[in-house]
Amino acid sequence: MKYKILLAGNPNVGKSTVFNHLSGENQHTGNWIGKTVDTAMGVFSYRDHDYELYDLPGTYSLNSHSKEEEVARDTVFFFPHDLVVVVVDAISLERNLNLVFQILEYTKQVVVCINLMDEARKKGIEIKTKELSSLLGVRVVLTSARRDEGLEELKEAIYETLEKRNESVYQVSYHPLLEEATCLLEEYLTSLDLPVCSRWLAFRLLIEPESFLVLVSQFLHYNFQEDKHLQNLLFLVRRDWQEKGITRNQLLDFVSEDFSRQQKEVVDAVVEMKQKSSNSFSWDRILTSKKYGIPIMILMLMVVFFLTISFSNYPSELLFSLFARLESFLLSLFSLLHIPSFITSLLVLGVFKTLSWVVSVMLPPMVIFFPMFSLLEDLGYLPRVAFNMDGIFQRCGACGKQALTMMMGFGCNAVGITGTRIIDSKKERLLAILTNSFVPCNGRFPMLIALISMFLLGSSAGVGATLLQMLYLTGFVLFACLMTFFLSYVLSKTLLKGERTSFTLELPPFRKPEILKTIVRSLKDKAFQVLKRAVLVSIPAGILIWIFANVEISDHSILSYVTNFLDPFAQLLGLDGVILTAFFLGFPANEIVIPIMIMSYLATGTMQEYTSFAALKTLFIDHGWTTLTAFCTILFALFHFPCSTSMLTIYHETKSVKWTLLSFVLPLVVGSLLCFLTASIYRIFV
Repeated sequence: MKYKILLAGNPNVGKSTVFNHLSGENQHTGNWIGKTVDTAMGVFSYRDHDYELYDLPGTYSLNSHSKEEEVARDTVFFFPHDLVVVVVDAISLERNLNLVFQILEYTKQVVVCINLMDEARKKGIEIKTKELSSLLGVRVVLTSARRDEGLEELKEAIYETLEKRNESVYQVSYHPLLEEATCLLEEYLTSLDLPVCSRWLAFRLLIEPESFLVLVSQFLHYNFQEDKHLQNLLFLVRRDWQEKGITRNQLLDFVSEDFSRQQKEVVDAVVEMKQKSSNSFSWDRILTSKKYGIPIMILMLMVVFFLTISFSNYPSELLFSLFARLESFLLSLFSLLHIPSFITSLLVLGVFKTLSWVVSVMLPPMVIFFPMFSLLEDLGYLPRVAFNMDGIFQRCGACGKQALTMMMGFGCNAVGITGTRIIDSKKERLLAILTNSFVPCNGRFPMLIALISMFLLGSSAGVGATLLQMLYLTGFVLFACLMTFFLSYVLSKTLLKGERTSFTLELPPFRKPEILKTIVRSLKDKAFQVLKRAVLVSIPAGILIWIFANVEISDHSILSYVTNFLDPFAQLLGLDGVILTAFFLGFPANEIVIPIMIMSYLATGTMQEYTSFAALKTLFIDHGWTTLTAFCTILFALFHFPCSTSMLTIYHETKSVKWTLLSFVLPLVVGSLLCFLTASIYRIFV
């Protein structure tokens, strides 16, 4: 028999670290309860027993306000399990007890794991585990998961709780109005002999929205909507509240006050402060200050760009060299096997060539950017970024959480779009989705870097050129951020009008990240997943590009017809037909835009590699490029339609053709207008 264990807890309490140490390498990720937010599942053995451990999304409450909270709530309430381990922060025990109390309302099979004891000891915090265990009626274990302390004791507590069937005796008491109504419903629900705690069900039916009643009905296979006696009881209770002028929000305030009072009572009884330093230095005074917060954030962004630019060039060259050898080998093999020339051209010079460009250009920056992003996340810096930008997004009519999804977009817009699930309001989530592509993703950086290097750096070379390159790139990125703010404001006042929501952002303590594990996890969960999607769309893209370049009508390729058709419009934007065509054909992956330009200018029918920026710049200048052309191409690279992977992700998240099409049209219109205005002003004054 395998016991099913749920691992619940607030964000930033080290829950995933506990999960990783318990389950080791035996982990999988999936939609275990059929929701859109993934949960991780791992297995471990202890005392001849096997356990399945499910790591739930971090949540402060089981009152569902976001997709993560909904998944955590539904898993605790409706997913079959034998025990819940609640991981809490030793430093913030009072706040964390809110979730403990809510879980104890539903199930008595609970183990409380008080983590981060190493940090608590530094602050002079001592927790009396025996007293806390006695008050809650459950096993309480102190751990420091990063140091592998207390985890054997945690396994023993899980084992003993399941073997002895220990049950909590703790019960939260509510405001008299709620207690009276809860007892009234509890008495009737007990008579139904349902396989859940009657008090919990009575309380939830009183405070949860109608949709929760449907979920409970499905879970318990009992139609509460058709239970006339229950519906009559609910009607009488709600009418009584209405007559007394009590709203649902007031009831929730009562619950919050009751929980806060009892949390404080428990903490006062079990937590002892041995020392307290009120004058200790805090990095947050600098990192989140109005004076230094934003400049430090920009400086950090520049450092990330500098490292990404500096260390990705050489691996890219190695990959290009490797793929060139593979290409030669494939051409020789196809020739030896007497494969028809058009099939050889299609598969090797079309599909394989496209694939090699995507991997060579995309992989090196990703394996640098994503781990750095993850390290900043584990260090605790990213919540400070969200804190600094919260006010800006609020003034733009958006949610402060959009700052985090925008940061994710620098790695990959598809990841940023998926990350918008953390935003509670549907309108604000749509706002974040529609504007996410306005920040350049990993796939656009190589193009931006190449164009900056060729046309904006002048005669700079060496480290100075890299620094200047970084400054230009940061400037363009900051401009993209400003456009994100502007578009967020415009959309919030027009298409996406609605009441703005606020959110509570906890600033977790800075922690030393587990560098090796963080790098491996970021490469596995982010970099290679994004690369996998890019590779999958590159294969049909390679076929389509080859057809456009090699199928001729009246001695001219389809590609030349398209570029000539688009050229008049492109000239208005400071571009040319080849550039505009390359962006459209590069829809599957931004990495192949420049190779398509090269192929079109050379009219070779296949993509060509250029080993130096000097040679590439000469090719572009020979075909009419100027500094204006390069500048407008950079603007269009910043603001154009999302790639196919992002578009598919948008449709998956919105389930709407309308919003998916708008996410394509909006940046395209903005980019076209910016290029047109830039080109027009340049032509007037220069």
